[in-house]
Amino acid sequence: MMNQASAGHLLGLIRSGQATTRGELQRITGLSRSTVGHRLDQLFGAGWIRETAGDPVEAPTGGRPAVRIEFDASHAVVLCADLETRHARAAVLDLAGGLLAEHSGSLLINQGPDEVLDRLGHWFAALLEKAGVPASAVCGIGLSVPGPVDSRSGQVVQPPIMPGWDRYPIRERMRRAFAEHCHGDARIPVLMENDANLMAYAEQRHGYPDCSAFLLIKVSTGIGAGMVAGGEMYRGIDGAAGDIGHIRLSEYTHALCRCGSYGCLAAVASGRALAEQLTAAGIPTASGSGVRDQLSIGQPDAVRLAREAGRLVGGVLATVVTLLNPGVLMIAGDLAGPPFLTGVRELLYQRAMPRTTAYLQVVTSQLGDRAGLAGAGTMVVESLYAPTEADRRLTSAALSATQQ
Repeated sequence: MMNQASAGHLLGLIRSGQATTRGELQRITGLSRSTVGHRLDQLFGAGWIRETAGDPVEAPTGGRPAVRIEFDASHAVVLCADLETRHARAAVLDLAGGLLAEHSGSLLINQGPDEVLDRLGHWFAALLEKAGVPASAVCGIGLSVPGPVDSRSGQVVQPPIMPGWDRYPIRERMRRAFAEHCHGDARIPVLMENDANLMAYAEQRHGYPDCSAFLLIKVSTGIGAGMVAGGEMYRGIDGAAGDIGHIRLSEYTHALCRCGSYGCLAAVASGRALAEQLTAAGIPTASGSGVRDQLSIGQPDAVRLAREAGRLVGGVLATVVTLLNPGVLMIAGDLAGPPFLTGVRELLYQRAMPRTTAYLQVVTSQLGDRAGLAGAGTMVVESLYAPTEADRRLTSAALSATQQ
């Protein structure tokens, strides 16, 4: 029983589908009809929910079907950006993840946070105009970044491939860019998370909602892992979980990694590493996306190197899978094609115990290039409409209304 269920808790029941009528809300919470009505009035007043006609099938005796209550995913929008080392993608999403406008283009992460976030502000302004949505409709901004994020401070911490970003006040700078270029509220909530974590979050919720242990490996310019356990992103104590690209391989002590160490997995099996190897072989390739282009045309050296890289990653994953025992292992990113996946499977199944892999599904991405955006949007919505935060926002809005 939830005898003291607040408006935020009722919203949670509605969004999850546990209760979609007033009667169901009364039954589940134990609240009186008048109390449920009062708390629903708060949600209706905020524009967060709406009523729809009930299904006649639900009233087979001929009675009037109960009016259904649902979350109104169109009452606000989220701005999202998925930053990679040389490229970025930005979008306007509704609260159900629907794409309203999108832009992608070159954006070099090593130009530093001030320039990158200012450019994002310009992109967001153009996207809002394209979507026909005012800045006042934006409820939050979500950022996906290729580095470890401390969720407590909201800062990137010691990112190997993001020079100049370490502990930079990203949220504050993004708010300023939003206010300057979009003429929006400078207090807008800005949430940020590691790209592999957000991709895993989106892919698990979209395609494998019943999987209680979901592992995603992103192999692009770098190599990272994201895990969703029990429906929540697993970050470790300070956001460093999943940085498997910097696991050392004893047989590659000569390979210098961008982090400054020798022998890291990313130094020999990432998209950047393969791009360097192809370039040295006379096939100019600038990045992981360039490797993907070579793989798409079946370039023999690229295919061979991708399979070898997959074997190296598969060898590491044999240990990771043994430790975590996931139900789904998803390979994503620029290298996530048949040659790489074949290599992963070869070493993974060879080295892992049969019991560990007996029920393991090894798959590739379903959401593709939009997984990071989808994860960023979901993160913002789940944070802002969680019961406690929803109640805080409702209270704040009510206080603001009385002061005007």
